[in-house]
Amino acid sequence: MSKSTQITEAESIMRLQKYMSQAGFCSRREAEKYITEGLVKINGSVAEVLGTKVDTGIDRVEVNGNLLKIINKTVYVALNKPKGYVTSCNQDGDNIVLDLVDIAERIVPVGRLDKDSTGLLVLTNDGTFHHRLLHPSFDHEKEYEVTLSKPLPDKCFRSMEKGLPMMGSRTRPAKIKRLSPKRFRIIIKEGKNRQIRRMVRKVGGNLTSLKRIRISNIKLGNLPLGKWRYLTDAEKNIF
Repeated sequence: MSKSTQITEAESIMRLQKYMSQAGFCSRREAEKYITEGLVKINGSVAEVLGTKVDTGIDRVEVNGNLLKIINKTVYVALNKPKGYVTSCNQDGDNIVLDLVDIAERIVPVGRLDKDSTGLLVLTNDGTFHHRLLHPSFDHEKEYEVTLSKPLPDKCFRSMEKGLPMMGSRTRPAKIKRLSPKRFRIIIKEGKNRQIRRMVRKVGGNLTSLKRIRISNIKLGNLPLGKWRYLTDAEKNIF
């Protein structure tokens, strides 16, 4: 059996609540209520256990006599990630960003924001969009607001703008605008691991907060912390 076949078969097995969510019937939390109330059947038998697994290619799932089918719908979401959430689809013992987006479709984050950072995070189930928005060859800008524990001299900002040696290579040129003695905005076109934190530390600074406010033409705007919205048509059609 090939690796691709194995992956396909593994992905076809999922928990009942997830199946109901991806079929567009309800959220996973709502699915638990339907199951505990005895309203869900698998192959004609009432599902009695939360977390029961179903095979999407074989099993027949019904709610109140209505047959459910997985919906293949592309979804694009902007989230204002709070501090303390991990940009991951599964992380034991940690809060994950997917906990904040309660929709039927399965989506994944485009890139990362570290646990201590906040701001704009895009999530989607469109693989082409994911690749084009994330890959540095497409030159999409990412803009951040940075707060420092103490001011830095101008020469430090010039060094960050020109590029710094990091992780066996050199960061690409950046754009910086000072907002106050301890705050500035920075625009980069790449996304090395904890890049801005490393850049600030490399020039002798101490970063106290980091918030992403823009990716390409997708802006955080006034989206409340911990909330999400769907991308507009203009934001989706940026290529």
